[in-house]
Amino acid sequence: MIGNNYNFTIRKHKLINMKLIAAIATIFFCYAASANTLIKQVSETDTPLVVHKCSDFTITGKGDNAEWQKTTWVALNKINEGGKNYESKFKILYSSTGMYVLFNGEDDKITSPYKNDFDSLFYADVFEVFFHPDISEPIYFEYEISPLNKELILLIINRKGKMGGWVPWHYEDKNKILKNVNINGGAMESGAAIKSWSAEIFFPYKILSPLLNVPPVSGMRWNANFCRLDYDTGNQYMWSWSPVKKSFHEFKKYYSLLFE
Repeated sequence: MIGNNYNFTIRKHKLINMKLIAAIATIFFCYAASANTLIKQVSETDTPLVVHKCSDFTITGKGDNAEWQKTTWVALNKINEGGKNYESKFKILYSSTGMYVLFNGEDDKITSPYKNDFDSLFYADVFEVFFHPDISEPIYFEYEISPLNKELILLIINRKGKMGGWVPWHYEDKNKILKNVNINGGAMESGAAIKSWSAEIFFPYKILSPLLNVPPVSGMRWNANFCRLDYDTGNQYMWSWSPVKKSFHEFKKYYSLLFE
């Protein structure tokens, strides 16, 4: 009787152990499948834009230097309704001395009354650049350029939507951003009918030096955004590379750049 009970107990424990092993195996495979799914989702949603390295060249506003052939156009997406869906796009490169950005956009007319640098250009037609090299800090660089070749430069601190900005001090010499605008099909004047306009900009690393992770090195990532505002109808229409909804200052939604 004791022997039979002993054998039964052993068989019972073996059965429990087999069920336990099966349960653990099921959990393991489910976890592995979930992990694979997570890895796949991350890799699909976090594909950075590769920034190719170039030699330094002269800024003309036309983007006609051969160095631009090292990269391709990237589309900007219109994010609000109304107005014309003008084709808008950008390119980006980097060298040992700074960053190069090229914009191009269709347009029917120049809507910009601002005749001075550091005016409130965001109330008129502009292309905009946002560099956020260190995502651990809510501090990023903003640049705007108008079809009249006027610029606005800001260093933004954005803490939960509470923002402040500063213009550069001693903005001269090595700090100076190089920029040029080219107008296609019309004159460079407010209200002029045109077909498109382009802006070519060189950002020396000196102007970005208050930020961390500057200058970039091969394999480094920055977050960034490239945008456009147009006011041809009197209303504001917005284009953006990253998926912001209402403001270009939704910096947590900026996409990644990966330096070659």
